[in-house]
Amino acid sequence: MTEFWLISAPGDKTCQQTWDKLMTATTRTNNLSTNNKFNIPDLKVGTLDVLVGLSDELAKLDSFVESVVKKVAQYMADVLEDSRDKVQENLLANGVDLVTYVTRFQWDMAKYPIKQSLKNISEIVSKAISQIDNDLKARASAYNNLKGNLQNLERKNAGSLLTRSLADIVKKDDFVLDSEYLITMLVVVPKTNYTDWQRTYETLSEMVVPRSTNLLFEDHDSGLFSVTLFRKAIDDFRHKARENKFTVRDFQYNEEELKADKEEMTRLSTDKKKQFGPLVRWLKVNFSEAFIAWIHIKALRVFVESVLRYGLPVNFQAMLLQPNKKNMKKLREVLYDLYKHLDSSAAAIIDQTAMDIPGLNLSQQEYYPYVYYKIDCNLLDFK
Repeated sequence: MTEFWLISAPGDKTCQQTWDKLMTATTRTNNLSTNNKFNIPDLKVGTLDVLVGLSDELAKLDSFVESVVKKVAQYMADVLEDSRDKVQENLLANGVDLVTYVTRFQWDMAKYPIKQSLKNISEIVSKAISQIDNDLKARASAYNNLKGNLQNLERKNAGSLLTRSLADIVKKDDFVLDSEYLITMLVVVPKTNYTDWQRTYETLSEMVVPRSTNLLFEDHDSGLFSVTLFRKAIDDFRHKARENKFTVRDFQYNEEELKADKEEMTRLSTDKKKQFGPLVRWLKVNFSEAFIAWIHIKALRVFVESVLRYGLPVNFQAMLLQPNKKNMKKLREVLYDLYKHLDSSAAAIIDQTAMDIPGLNLSQQEYYPYVYYKIDCNLLDFK
């Protein structure tokens, strides 16, 4: 279960008592959740007006940062292609797995100095994550183009004999070249019709060179045969071949073109390998950055919302609950009983999700008598 409930409740006589009460209600008697204290430093409160405005801004920023975290995670999965089982071990925050990072959260004083105002801290996050989002778009676009071009070439080299590139199949020796009168054609013959081909190819039209056919390549269904004839008989031969279920490929041997095709394939393949390592490293670093920023935004939201709800001086305990999946409904009920005294109006709206109370951003989420935010560490959407 990678879902966490980040909640806060006012300190009773002390914050420790608030914590003890939660532990007694949720773990000591009934194993409803695994809990951790969630440490939020002494941030600058600022004025009430600023807090009210910030509450809405942080809600939007939370959604934006979460979307970037998910995009980076999903792109990591796309880039790792066949090694998708390795994705999770690359999605770390500060070098540890996400659950460990969230449950042992420590505010990063260097990145987000707490002497700054709340608004400044949120702007630092917003700027950094916008940069990651823009970089991701540019890098993904370049890598996807490369990958797409390579896939197109690979498809050309891997289809059936009727459509695939013949660059890696035919050789110069298979053709009569530079002859004014003669030409070598390539014909795709279904395996079931080999005998017919050998019996009839010399008589499909006039001017076919006797005993000039060779089997050059076979795939699952068909064979590629060469046959030499006079140029003036091409159209007639092609028409008769089609009537007999043999398909003449449009192909002229051109050494330069074939060489260029092979080189392009090698170049794209090498480029992709070259870009792969640095791209994965970039994704790892920036996933960590974005995820850390996201959890700091959650901390900011808890702080702002707790001050708005519980008042000054700042006195609340932030707590991180990892619900036991089977007991989520029960946990909600226990929390409600524990904290319903904090807000009498919550009783009426406990199950409604579209409440709009000025200053409290409730329209996006359920409303409870305690401050509540969900953190879902399951960020990948495998299709």
